[in-house]
Amino acid sequence: MPGPLELTLELTPRARVDVIDVRNALSQRFGNVLDDYPRALCCSFHTTAGYLDPGVASRLNQSGEGVMPYIEVFRTMFPEGAGYEHDKMDRRTELSEDQKPIEPQNADSHLAFMAGALRTCVTYQNKPGAPVSFIDLDGVHKGTPRRRVTSVLGYTLEETVAQTRLTVPVSGHAVDSVNLKNPKFAIYEQCTELVKHHGVTKGRLRITLAPGERHAGLTVNEYETLLMRHDLSEVLRDPLRFMAEKAGHMLGNPRAIPAKTLDYAKYDLVRVFNRLLDAMGLRESMVETVLSQAIAMPAARFFRMKRSVSLLVSDRQSPGTGAIVEGTYQSPILVQWHRAKRVRALDVTLTRFV
Repeated sequence: MPGPLELTLELTPRARVDVIDVRNALSQRFGNVLDDYPRALCCSFHTTAGYLDPGVASRLNQSGEGVMPYIEVFRTMFPEGAGYEHDKMDRRTELSEDQKPIEPQNADSHLAFMAGALRTCVTYQNKPGAPVSFIDLDGVHKGTPRRRVTSVLGYTLEETVAQTRLTVPVSGHAVDSVNLKNPKFAIYEQCTELVKHHGVTKGRLRITLAPGERHAGLTVNEYETLLMRHDLSEVLRDPLRFMAEKAGHMLGNPRAIPAKTLDYAKYDLVRVFNRLLDAMGLRESMVETVLSQAIAMPAARFFRMKRSVSLLVSDRQSPGTGAIVEGTYQSPILVQWHRAKRVRALDVTLTRFV
Protein backbone atom coordinates (compact mmCIF):
# COMPACT_ATOMS: atom_id res chain seq x y z
CA MET A 1 0.00 0.00 0.00
CA PRO A 2 1.65 3.26 -1.12
CA GLY A 3 2.03 6.10 1.37
CA PRO A 4 0.27 9.45 0.89
CA LEU A 5 1.34 11.44 -2.16
CA GLU A 6 1.04 15.24 -2.29
CA LEU A 7 1.25 17.13 -5.59
CA THR A 8 1.30 20.92 -5.87
CA LEU A 9 0.27 22.67 -9.03
CA GLU A 10 0.19 26.25 -10.27
CA LEU A 11 -2.88 27.15 -12.31
CA THR A 12 -3.50 30.00 -14.75
CA PRO A 13 -7.13 31.12 -15.03
CA ARG A 14 -8.33 32.19 -18.49
CA ALA A 15 -11.09 34.54 -17.32
CA ARG A 16 -12.31 36.25 -14.15
CA VAL A 17 -14.65 33.31 -13.60
CA ASP A 18 -13.13 30.06 -14.77
CA VAL A 19 -13.46 26.32 -14.19
CA ILE A 20 -10.19 24.37 -14.45
CA ASP A 21 -10.02 20.56 -14.54
CA VAL A 22 -7.33 19.87 -11.96
CA ARG A 23 -7.19 16.15 -12.71
CA ASN A 24 -6.37 16.85 -16.33
CA ALA A 25 -3.74 19.42 -15.31
CA LEU A 26 -2.17 16.96 -12.87
CA SER A 27 -2.08 14.19 -15.49
CA GLN A 28 -0.34 16.47 -17.97
CA ARG A 29 2.25 17.47 -15.38
CA PHE A 30 2.76 14.28 -13.34
CA GLY A 31 1.12 11.47 -15.29
CA ASN A 32 -1.41 9.13 -13.65
CA VAL A 33 0.40 8.83 -10.31
CA LEU A 34 -2.78 9.45 -8.30
CA ASP A 35 -4.76 6.61 -9.86
CA ASP A 36 -3.68 4.08 -7.20
CA TYR A 37 -5.25 6.06 -4.36
CA PRO A 38 -8.95 5.67 -3.45
CA ARG A 39 -9.23 9.14 -1.87
CA ALA A 40 -7.93 12.59 -2.72
CA LEU A 41 -7.79 15.74 -0.61
CA CYS A 42 -7.90 18.89 -2.76
CA CYS A 43 -6.79 22.22 -1.29
CA SER A 44 -6.91 25.75 -2.63
CA PHE A 45 -4.81 28.45 -0.98
CA HIS A 46 -7.12 31.30 -1.98
CA THR A 47 -10.30 32.94 -0.69
CA THR A 48 -12.10 33.39 -4.01
CA ALA A 49 -11.12 30.10 -5.66
CA GLY A 50 -11.73 26.56 -4.51
CA TYR A 51 -13.61 23.30 -4.87
CA LEU A 52 -17.24 22.24 -4.69
CA ASP A 53 -18.59 20.68 -1.54
CA PRO A 54 -18.85 16.91 -2.19
CA GLY A 55 -22.63 16.96 -1.74
CA VAL A 56 -23.02 19.56 -4.47
CA ALA A 57 -20.33 18.00 -6.66
CA SER A 58 -22.22 14.68 -6.64
CA ARG A 59 -25.17 16.41 -8.33
CA LEU A 60 -23.11 18.15 -10.98
CA ASN A 61 -20.99 16.93 -13.83
CA GLN A 62 -17.65 18.33 -12.66
CA SER A 63 -16.87 19.88 -16.00
CA GLY A 64 -17.11 23.50 -17.09
CA GLU A 65 -20.43 22.75 -18.78
CA GLY A 66 -21.85 21.23 -15.61
CA VAL A 67 -20.42 23.65 -13.05
CA MET A 68 -20.78 27.03 -14.76
CA PRO A 69 -24.62 27.18 -14.74
CA TYR A 70 -24.51 26.51 -11.00
CA ILE A 71 -21.91 29.24 -10.42
CA GLU A 72 -23.91 31.71 -12.53
CA VAL A 73 -26.73 31.51 -9.99
CA PHE A 74 -24.52 32.97 -7.28
CA ARG A 75 -23.00 35.51 -9.64
CA THR A 76 -26.57 36.68 -10.21
CA MET A 77 -27.13 37.01 -6.49
CA PHE A 78 -23.85 38.88 -6.04
CA PRO A 79 -23.13 40.87 -9.21
CA GLU A 80 -19.75 42.44 -9.78
CA GLY A 81 -19.41 46.12 -8.89
CA ALA A 82 -22.71 46.49 -7.01
CA GLY A 83 -21.45 48.97 -4.40
CA TYR A 84 -20.14 46.61 -1.72
CA GLU A 85 -18.40 48.12 1.29
CA HIS A 86 -15.41 45.80 0.80
CA ASP A 87 -14.84 47.40 -2.61
CA LYS A 88 -14.61 50.95 -1.24
CA MET A 89 -10.84 51.14 -1.19
CA ASP A 90 -10.75 54.53 0.53
CA ARG A 91 -12.17 52.78 3.62
CA ARG A 92 -9.73 49.84 3.58
CA THR A 93 -7.39 50.92 6.35
CA GLU A 94 -5.28 47.74 6.11
CA LEU A 95 -4.15 48.70 2.59
CA SER A 96 -1.34 51.11 1.87
CA GLU A 97 -1.90 54.03 -0.49
CA ASP A 98 0.09 52.15 -3.12
CA GLN A 99 -2.04 49.03 -2.76
CA LYS A 100 -5.45 50.67 -3.00
CA PRO A 101 -5.35 51.43 -6.77
CA ILE A 102 -4.32 47.88 -7.67
CA GLU A 103 -6.40 45.87 -5.16
CA PRO A 104 -9.16 43.86 -6.91
CA GLN A 105 -12.74 44.89 -6.19
CA ASN A 106 -13.96 41.39 -5.48
CA ALA A 107 -16.55 41.41 -2.69
CA ASP A 108 -18.93 39.64 -5.06
CA SER A 109 -16.42 36.80 -5.46
CA HIS A 110 -16.02 36.36 -1.69
CA LEU A 111 -19.78 36.30 -1.11
CA ALA A 112 -20.42 33.91 -4.00
CA PHE A 113 -17.66 31.64 -2.68
CA MET A 114 -19.32 31.40 0.73
CA ALA A 115 -22.88 31.11 -0.58
CA GLY A 116 -22.06 28.61 -3.31
CA ALA A 117 -20.76 25.78 -1.12
CA LEU A 118 -17.18 26.25 -2.30
CA ARG A 119 -14.47 24.86 -0.06
CA THR A 120 -10.78 25.53 0.32
CA CYS A 121 -10.09 21.97 1.46
CA VAL A 122 -12.28 19.03 0.46
CA THR A 123 -12.04 15.25 0.15
CA TYR A 124 -13.36 13.34 -2.87
CA GLN A 125 -13.49 9.73 -3.86
CA ASN A 126 -10.68 9.41 -6.39
CA LYS A 127 -12.18 8.34 -9.72
CA PRO A 128 -9.50 8.10 -12.42
CA GLY A 129 -10.48 10.03 -15.53
CA ALA A 130 -13.31 11.95 -13.85
CA PRO A 131 -12.89 15.75 -13.85
CA VAL A 132 -12.19 17.64 -10.61
CA SER A 133 -13.16 21.28 -10.90
CA PHE A 134 -11.11 24.12 -9.46
CA ILE A 135 -13.48 27.10 -9.57
CA ASP A 136 -11.99 30.56 -9.73
CA LEU A 137 -14.30 33.52 -9.11
CA ASP A 138 -11.68 36.25 -9.40
CA GLY A 139 -9.01 34.80 -11.66
CA VAL A 140 -8.19 37.78 -13.88
CA HIS A 141 -7.67 41.35 -12.71
CA LYS A 142 -7.37 44.18 -15.22
CA GLY A 143 -6.54 41.71 -17.96
CA THR A 144 -3.81 39.90 -16.02
CA PRO A 145 -4.31 36.31 -14.75
CA ARG A 146 -3.78 35.91 -11.03
CA ARG A 147 -1.38 33.26 -9.74
CA ARG A 148 -3.29 30.30 -8.32
CA VAL A 149 -1.83 27.36 -6.39
CA THR A 150 -3.51 24.12 -5.39
CA SER A 151 -2.41 20.89 -3.75
CA VAL A 152 -3.91 17.44 -4.25
CA LEU A 153 -3.03 14.72 -1.77
CA GLY A 154 -3.77 11.09 -2.61
CA TYR A 155 -4.20 8.68 0.30
CA THR A 156 -5.65 5.29 1.18
CA LEU A 157 -6.87 5.56 4.77
CA GLU A 158 -7.51 8.33 7.31
CA GLU A 159 -7.03 7.57 10.99
CA THR A 160 -8.03 9.75 13.94
CA VAL A 161 -5.05 10.86 16.02
CA ALA A 162 -6.54 13.30 18.55
CA GLN A 163 -9.75 15.10 19.47
CA THR A 164 -10.41 18.07 21.69
CA ARG A 165 -13.13 20.62 22.41
CA LEU A 166 -12.44 24.34 22.33
CA THR A 167 -14.67 27.34 23.02
CA VAL A 168 -14.80 30.69 21.26
CA PRO A 169 -16.40 33.85 22.69
CA VAL A 170 -19.11 35.49 20.57
CA SER A 171 -20.82 38.83 20.96
CA GLY A 172 -24.42 39.37 21.98
CA HIS A 173 -25.33 40.42 18.44
CA ALA A 174 -27.67 38.18 16.48
CA VAL A 175 -25.45 38.43 13.40
CA ASP A 176 -21.75 38.07 14.06
CA SER A 177 -18.56 36.64 12.58
CA VAL A 178 -15.48 35.54 14.50
CA ASN A 179 -11.99 35.10 13.12
CA LEU A 180 -10.72 31.86 14.66
CA LYS A 181 -7.14 32.96 13.96
CA ASN A 182 -7.50 35.94 16.26
CA PRO A 183 -4.59 35.50 18.74
CA LYS A 184 -6.70 36.58 21.73
CA PHE A 185 -8.77 33.37 21.44
CA ALA A 186 -5.69 31.11 21.21
CA ILE A 187 -7.68 28.63 19.14
CA TYR A 188 -5.27 28.50 16.24
CA GLU A 189 -2.34 28.22 18.60
CA GLN A 190 -3.93 25.20 20.28
CA CYS A 191 -4.58 23.57 16.90
CA THR A 192 -0.98 24.18 15.86
CA GLU A 193 0.28 22.65 19.09
CA LEU A 194 -1.95 19.61 18.56
CA VAL A 195 -0.33 18.95 15.18
CA LYS A 196 3.14 19.44 16.61
CA HIS A 197 2.54 17.22 19.65
CA HIS A 198 1.30 14.25 17.61
CA GLY A 199 3.85 14.60 14.82
CA VAL A 200 1.37 14.37 11.91
CA THR A 201 3.09 15.07 8.59
CA LYS A 202 0.24 14.33 6.15
CA GLY A 203 -3.34 14.74 7.34
CA ARG A 204 -6.00 17.27 8.11
CA LEU A 205 -7.44 19.25 10.98
CA ARG A 206 -11.22 19.30 11.06
CA ILE A 207 -13.02 22.03 13.03
CA THR A 208 -16.70 21.27 13.68
CA LEU A 209 -19.48 23.04 15.52
CA ALA A 210 -20.25 20.97 18.61
CA PRO A 211 -23.58 19.13 18.80
CA GLY A 212 -26.26 21.50 20.00
CA GLU A 213 -24.78 24.58 18.32
CA ARG A 214 -27.44 26.06 16.03
CA HIS A 215 -27.87 28.98 13.65
CA ALA A 216 -24.18 29.12 12.83
CA GLY A 217 -21.73 27.87 10.24
CA LEU A 218 -18.04 27.72 9.45
CA THR A 219 -16.14 28.86 6.39
CA VAL A 220 -12.58 29.66 5.35
CA ASN A 221 -12.18 33.08 3.80
CA GLU A 222 -10.56 36.48 4.18
CA TYR A 223 -11.45 38.14 7.45
CA GLU A 224 -11.60 41.73 6.23
CA THR A 225 -13.68 44.00 8.45
CA LEU A 226 -15.82 45.66 5.77
CA LEU A 227 -16.54 42.33 4.10
CA MET A 228 -17.43 40.49 7.30
CA ARG A 229 -19.04 43.21 9.41
CA HIS A 230 -20.90 45.02 6.63
CA ASP A 231 -21.46 43.09 3.39
CA LEU A 232 -21.83 39.63 4.92
CA SER A 233 -23.85 40.91 7.87
CA GLU A 234 -26.20 42.75 5.52
CA VAL A 235 -26.89 39.54 3.62
CA LEU A 236 -27.50 37.53 6.78
CA ARG A 237 -29.87 40.09 8.28
CA ASP A 238 -32.13 40.38 5.22
CA PRO A 239 -31.19 38.17 2.26
CA LEU A 240 -34.23 39.15 0.17
CA ARG A 241 -33.63 42.86 0.49
CA PHE A 242 -29.94 42.41 -0.25
CA MET A 243 -30.75 40.50 -3.40
CA ALA A 244 -33.32 43.05 -4.52
CA GLU A 245 -30.83 45.88 -4.10
CA LYS A 246 -27.67 44.18 -5.39
CA ALA A 247 -28.87 41.61 -7.89
CA GLY A 248 -32.28 42.87 -8.93
CA HIS A 249 -30.96 44.96 -11.78
CA MET A 250 -29.63 41.82 -13.46
CA LEU A 251 -33.13 40.34 -13.60
CA GLY A 252 -35.33 43.34 -14.20
CA ASN A 253 -35.34 47.05 -14.93
CA PRO A 254 -32.47 48.81 -13.10
CA ARG A 255 -34.53 51.99 -12.82
CA ALA A 256 -37.15 50.10 -10.84
CA ILE A 257 -34.83 48.89 -8.09
CA PRO A 258 -35.55 51.61 -5.51
CA ALA A 259 -39.29 50.94 -5.79
CA LYS A 260 -39.09 47.16 -5.57
CA THR A 261 -41.35 45.54 -3.02
CA LEU A 262 -40.71 42.37 -1.10
CA ASP A 263 -43.07 40.53 -3.45
CA TYR A 264 -41.04 41.60 -6.45
CA ALA A 265 -37.86 40.50 -4.70
CA LYS A 266 -39.51 37.14 -4.15
CA TYR A 267 -40.31 36.95 -7.85
CA ASP A 268 -36.66 37.58 -8.67
CA LEU A 269 -35.69 34.93 -6.15
CA VAL A 270 -37.95 32.35 -7.79
CA ARG A 271 -36.24 32.99 -11.11
CA VAL A 272 -32.81 32.56 -9.58
CA PHE A 273 -33.74 29.35 -7.81
CA ASN A 274 -35.27 27.95 -10.98
CA ARG A 275 -31.84 28.39 -12.53
CA LEU A 276 -30.29 26.64 -9.52
CA LEU A 277 -32.68 23.71 -9.83
CA ASP A 278 -31.94 23.40 -13.54
CA ALA A 279 -28.19 23.54 -12.95
CA MET A 280 -28.33 20.82 -10.31
CA GLY A 281 -30.73 18.62 -12.29
CA LEU A 282 -33.36 18.43 -9.53
CA ARG A 283 -36.70 16.84 -10.34
CA GLU A 284 -39.53 19.17 -11.32
CA SER A 285 -41.62 17.68 -8.51
CA MET A 286 -39.16 19.12 -6.00
CA VAL A 287 -39.47 22.69 -7.23
CA GLU A 288 -42.50 23.69 -5.17
CA THR A 289 -41.03 22.30 -1.93
CA VAL A 290 -37.64 23.89 -2.47
CA LEU A 291 -39.08 27.27 -3.43
CA SER A 292 -41.50 27.37 -0.52
CA GLN A 293 -38.50 27.00 1.78
CA ALA A 294 -36.39 29.43 -0.24
CA ILE A 295 -38.95 32.23 -0.19
CA ALA A 296 -38.69 32.34 3.61
CA MET A 297 -34.96 32.53 2.94
CA PRO A 298 -33.29 32.10 6.31
CA ALA A 299 -29.58 32.72 6.26
CA ALA A 300 -28.91 29.02 6.78
CA ARG A 301 -30.37 28.30 3.34
CA PHE A 302 -29.09 31.39 1.60
CA PHE A 303 -25.53 30.69 2.68
CA ARG A 304 -24.67 27.04 2.22
CA MET A 305 -22.17 27.13 5.06
CA LYS A 306 -21.40 23.81 6.65
CA ARG A 307 -20.88 22.85 10.25
CA SER A 308 -17.23 22.02 9.66
CA VAL A 309 -14.13 23.12 7.77
CA SER A 310 -10.92 21.23 7.06
CA LEU A 311 -7.35 22.51 7.09
CA LEU A 312 -4.47 20.74 5.35
CA VAL A 313 -1.68 19.39 7.54
CA SER A 314 1.51 18.79 5.58
CA ASP A 315 5.30 18.79 5.80
CA ARG A 316 5.65 20.25 2.30
CA GLN A 317 7.38 23.36 3.65
CA SER A 318 9.63 21.52 6.12
CA PRO A 319 10.05 17.78 5.35
CA GLY A 320 9.44 15.65 8.43
CA THR A 321 7.70 18.43 10.37
CA GLY A 322 3.97 18.78 9.78
CA ALA A 323 2.14 22.09 10.07
CA ILE A 324 -1.17 23.66 9.07
CA VAL A 325 -0.72 24.83 5.47
CA GLU A 326 -2.82 27.76 4.28
CA GLY A 327 -2.94 30.74 1.96
CA THR A 328 -1.83 34.21 3.01
CA TYR A 329 -5.34 35.58 3.53
CA GLN A 330 -7.15 32.44 4.63
CA SER A 331 -8.79 32.26 8.05
CA PRO A 332 -11.32 29.81 9.48
CA ILE A 333 -14.35 31.92 10.38
CA LEU A 334 -17.38 31.21 12.55
CA VAL A 335 -20.54 32.97 11.38
CA GLN A 336 -23.79 33.13 13.35
CA TRP A 337 -27.17 34.52 12.30
CA HIS A 338 -29.03 34.12 15.59
CA ARG A 339 -28.11 35.34 19.05
CA ALA A 340 -26.34 32.69 21.12
CA LYS A 341 -24.85 32.36 24.55
CA ARG A 342 -21.57 34.17 25.02
CA VAL A 343 -19.50 31.21 23.87
CA ARG A 344 -19.80 28.57 21.17
CA ALA A 345 -18.14 25.16 21.35
CA LEU A 346 -15.97 23.68 18.62
CA ASP A 347 -14.81 20.09 18.25
CA VAL A 348 -11.34 19.72 16.72
CA THR A 349 -10.24 16.41 15.18
CA LEU A 350 -6.72 15.73 13.94
CA THR A 351 -6.33 12.86 11.46
CA ARG A 352 -3.38 11.23 9.73
CA PHE A 353 -3.37 10.00 6.12
CA VAL A 354 -1.87 6.60 5.41
